Amino acid sequence: MNTLFNVLLPVFLVMGFGYLAAWRGLFNEGAIAGLMKFAQAFAIPVMLCMQMARIDIRASFHPGPLAAFYAGAFLSYTIGMVLSRVWLKRSPVDAAAIGFCCLFSNSLLLGIPIMERAYGPGSLDGNIAIIAIYSPLLFTVGILMMEIARNSGGGIGTVALRAIRGVFHTPMVIGILCGFALNAGMSLTGQDLPEPIWAAMKMVGGAGVPAALFGLGGVLHRYKPEGDGRAIAMVVVCSLLVHPGTAYLLGRWGFHLDTEALRSAVLTASMAPGINAYLFADMYGAAKRVAASSVLIATAVSLLTIWAWIAILP
Repeated sequence: MNTLFNVLLPVFLVMGFGYLAAWRGLFNEGAIAGLMKFAQAFAIPVMLCMQMARIDIRASFHPGPLAAFYAGAFLSYTIGMVLSRVWLKRSPVDAAAIGFCCLFSNSLLLGIPIMERAYGPGSLDGNIAIIAIYSPLLFTVGILMMEIARNSGGGIGTVALRAIRGVFHTPMVIGILCGFALNAGMSLTGQDLPEPIWAAMKMVGGAGVPAALFGLGGVLHRYKPEGDGRAIAMVVVCSLLVHPGTAYLLGRWGFHLDTEALRSAVLTASMAPGINAYLFADMYGAAKRVAASSVLIATAVSLLTIWAWIAILP
């Protein structure tokens, strides 16, 4: 019970504050959009850059936790796509969008603050290693599969190049790449950045997660759960149980991960679908109601499931 109150509730209370402000009209949609723009395009990329610049790359990038996490992610994606077509009889485009909802967990906006509160700032290296390839890999796969569904496989080479180009123009990926470059530069030269630069980066980056959580609460206020109950339930089960469950089983008994690596893989996998899942569906005009409702409902349910996963983890 202490975990619920001390670790999870502060994170969800910040989201709830944003939801309440939007509900009462104290923070309009334009203000929410501006706040999310600041968080996602500026503050969080700076935070990721700083984390990547200081991370011990050799110690953090191990194949075991990455394989455990991504095996769970792609199993969830496959289940979501196949069941959408076979069980729910949705179109290939809808199935690709629903599968992406099962694939894309909120590993950054929820995963980082929950991991930090549960196990301390020193526990984030494994999460950062997962996040470093998360958006480039999953967005590329999601876009490719969607384009295949829309075009029946035509022009995949051109689609692939366009998808990769788009992914590497996103602010968070740019922040990660800049962090890699700084890390390599400081390792080769033995020189650190001046302390005022680190202090400025810490100030900007430190504002990212709280701003994003508050803004996320405001964004969720727009989404009303309605219809498509079976599809939404499937996304919730895949996101909150199948993905982390697979990461746990593979991590503990397949790859025999140490405690810190297992925590990073499983807890990052246990997050609900993020807003990007809805934005992806909205971009293609496919299964938007399923995506919106899944983000809202899974985020609420994850308050209990994340608590359970923390209790199970060593």
